[in-house]
Amino acid sequence: MTSHAATNDPLFPRSSAGSLIAAALLIGNTVLMLYPIVIMVFSAFKTTAEIFDAPFALPDFTYVENFARIWGETSLPGYFVNSVVITGTSILLTLILGTMGAYGLARYSFPGNSAIFMFFLAGLMLPLKLAVIPLFLQMRDFGLLDTRLGLILIYTAMGLPSTIFIMTGFLRTLPVELEEAARIDGASEPRIMISIMLPLSIPPMVIAAIQNAVPTWNDFFFPLVFIQTDARKTLPQGLSVFMGEYTTDWGMLFAGLTIAALPLTIVYILMSRQFIRGMTAGAVK
Repeated sequence: MTSHAATNDPLFPRSSAGSLIAAALLIGNTVLMLYPIVIMVFSAFKTTAEIFDAPFALPDFTYVENFARIWGETSLPGYFVNSVVITGTSILLTLILGTMGAYGLARYSFPGNSAIFMFFLAGLMLPLKLAVIPLFLQMRDFGLLDTRLGLILIYTAMGLPSTIFIMTGFLRTLPVELEEAARIDGASEPRIMISIMLPLSIPPMVIAAIQNAVPTWNDFFFPLVFIQTDARKTLPQGLSVFMGEYTTDWGMLFAGLTIAALPLTIVYILMSRQFIRGMTAGAVK
């Protein structure tokens, strides 16, 4: 009786223990995720000697020599522009092609619909890196080696399966009555997709964009294989040149890593509301 009464005590609801455990796990996960980022940013404002002498100490945030040197004395601005162009163009192409393909698969019934959808899903199970040798030969035959266009096409192809998977699942949840009402009003099929369906599909498009932008921006493998000219290198590939065989300027390296992480962080903060809406879309349907 005592145990039962204590369990039902209004001062200690049954769910309080579970809530405390969940909160503790979330706080611990947040600390675990933010800890390396905080250390990276702190180290960007220190000299190499200070990083080794006091790695966890607060830095002097007025010390910006690392940023000034890496931006003014190295090729990092060019690497940054290359990453922006390659990532931005590939994500734009992925969203355009993926949304058009997903719309056709989700809103129209035709022979081979399921087979085409499964074909794209197979792209989620087979990493493109497994085909790097035939892909290298194909890029060579097309004259796309050591070009930004070659990387753009590769990243677009990599992003299409996940984009079509995300967009098809969402577009199938939209009511058919929206299309029927638009057709009665005389709207064409492209007008229905652009004016009615796409505005409703912004949240999943944000999810697809962020999901593909992060690995594209951070990718080191494909630029290493397909890019040889220093002027065409991306940020991850370019930052590797700051690590010497015998010595490394860790302050400059951490400054470069901070600059590399900043754009995606800003994009995610600006689009976080749309991202959360996309993650919860369909939860109450």
